[in-house]
Amino acid sequence: MKIGIIGAGVVGRAMAKLAVKAGHDVMLSNSRGPKSMFSLPHATGCALGTVEEAAHFGDMVVLAIPLYAYDALPSSLLAGKLVVDACNYYPERDGRIPELDQQKQTSSGLIALHFAQSHIVKAFNAIPMNELESDGLPAGRPERRALPVAGDRESDKISVAALYEQFGFDVVDAGALSEGARFERGTPAYCKPLNREALTAALAAASVPK
Repeated sequence: MKIGIIGAGVVGRAMAKLAVKAGHDVMLSNSRGPKSMFSLPHATGCALGTVEEAAHFGDMVVLAIPLYAYDALPSSLLAGKLVVDACNYYPERDGRIPELDQQKQTSSGLIALHFAQSHIVKAFNAIPMNELESDGLPAGRPERRALPVAGDRESDKISVAALYEQFGFDVVDAGALSEGARFERGTPAYCKPLNREALTAALAAASVPK
């Protein structure tokens, strides 16, 4: 699969490295352009491109950017694409967003409203990236860590779940995209090393915006 990644920070670099290792073609991008990432092909094995090139390149496009930056991207940029939302809301970085503070909306919901022509799946936001690189285990191990996914189309979640499996993690489907609130920052499932059973319980214990 071709995977475009928008954002070349800790999240983008870790995902690029693991996806290349799993046999995918990856293009990494950031807002400053390929010259600012000249060392990353050696570290990750990926190709480099502009944001526009990565968006066009990917069958799947990963948003690995600060939440405050999502609406600086044109809404048409990812039209028709499967978009993995790996973003998290940090008010100290992103500024206060009333809809999120008042639990009237989810971060993925805001992204889905902006990229209305895209297919959004929330994933890869609920694990530190050093642990994404270190904690993967072969399938069938009882202690294997599980990670959550949420989205409105089953086929999209299946594609993202396949990446989780290839990276060494079990998968728990949290449901529709709105249910992604169950593994946002501050929830029982956020960045906790849980197996499938424990993650399922943690997701059930969380609340979602009404």
